[in-house]
Order: sequence, then structure tokens, then C-alpha cells
Amino acid sequence: MSHPDGSLELAVAHALVRRASDGDLEEALRIYRPAAPVVVFGRRDTRLPGFAAAVQTAREAGFEPLVRAVGGRPVAYTTEALVVDHVRHERLAPDGMESRFAHYGDLYAGVLRDLGIDARVGAVPGEYCPGAHSVNARGVVKLIGTGQRVVRSGWLFSALVVLGDDDQLRPLLTEIYRQLELPFDPASVGSVASEAPGRADSVELLLRAAYAQHAVLHPATLDAATLALAHDLAADHRA
Repeated sequence: MSHPDGSLELAVAHALVRRASDGDLEEALRIYRPAAPVVVFGRRDTRLPGFAAAVQTAREAGFEPLVRAVGGRPVAYTTEALVVDHVRHERLAPDGMESRFAHYGDLYAGVLRDLGIDARVGAVPGEYCPGAHSVNARGVVKLIGTGQRVVRSGWLFSALVVLGDDDQLRPLLTEIYRQLELPFDPASVGSVASEAPGRADSVELLLRAAYAQHAVLHPATLDAATLALAHDLAADHRA
């Protein structure tokens, strides 16, 4: 399910993990194509001196500026991307943080390898929103970023798969990282379409199959309670 409002798309994930923490939801998997281009900043980016200028740069490029609930640095993506939000109700959720990063990093790399991509887990030099469990191609370009939000009795594991439009993302991210005075190498930006032409549309199917093998998962039913909470939380995600 997709919404034309990017802040609501992020708020739905926030609402799902909130409900999982409260025990109203056991587990849910939500995979969607974004409704419009966005730049998503981390909370700590909002405190940097160049933040207002970076937000303006995003808007001028036709990208909605947002702030995410999980950590990390700025990412940009268009409708040529896949967002995965996986939530689960789990006591002692913080204890599994590292093992989740490792497990799902391997799962995502496996999906890309099925497309014939030389996919590896690990950060590449100068990547945007650097993470030890990013998934890259050939050790050179980042294709998937992962992040977690852990709450009292639940977790949200989010992944962003860049399917295409990397040529649009490179100059935009270069300018935003310059304004925020953060390290970045434009050569680190890649996409599934650049690595495996014609195969990007297969990613969602392969991902769903991989998740189905690993767990009993229920597609997220965005019921009235979840959507109402998401509407309440949406303002928190607007830059």
C-alpha cells in the first residue's frame, strides 16, 4: 500500500512498530514502491548547520524532505526503489540487534546474487548513510541500506533497495552531503538496474519468496487503528 504523502509512508512503519511493542501486532511485513521521490534525513542531521539548505536543495530537485524514525544519514530515492518494513513483537528486542543485521544482510545479498549481481555485505568507501551491513555490488557501489528501530518489546527492520535512477541521485546526494559537511563519494551510488539490466522488477518477488522461507509472515494489514496512529505520527517525519 502506498500513499502520495511520503511522511505518511514513514509514519506507517512507525505506527506498526509502536503497535508491535504494545503487543497489538505479532509480526508484519510491508514491501512497497514509494509514491514519489524523497530525501530522508536522520534525526541528528536536523541539528547540523546546513540542514535548512539541504532541505531546500531536496525540494528544488523535486524530492520531498523527510525525517526517519531509525538512525543513519541522508538517503535519497525515487519511485524506482523498494522499501521493506518488517516489524515483530519480541521481548528483549535490543539483544538481537546485531544478529538481525547479519541475518537480513545475508538474505538481501542472496536475493541480489539470484539476479546475477556480485553482491556482498559491508560498507563501500564514501557511501551515503554508511552502515556495516549495507549490501553492495562488487565492493564498489551501494545497492541496499538497512536500519533498525528497537523499542521496548518490539523492533522494526527497514531496508531500502535502490532499483534505478542512480543518475538522478548522485548529483543530489553530492550537494546535500556537501551542505551538511558529511563525507561522501558519488561513485558509491549504484542501483539494481545498473548492475543487472532488465531484472529490477524481479526484486520484489524474490524478496517475498526469501522472507516466506525464513519466517511465518503476514502482509501488513493497514487497519483503521494503524492508519489513525500513522496520521498522528506523520508530522514527526516532515522536515
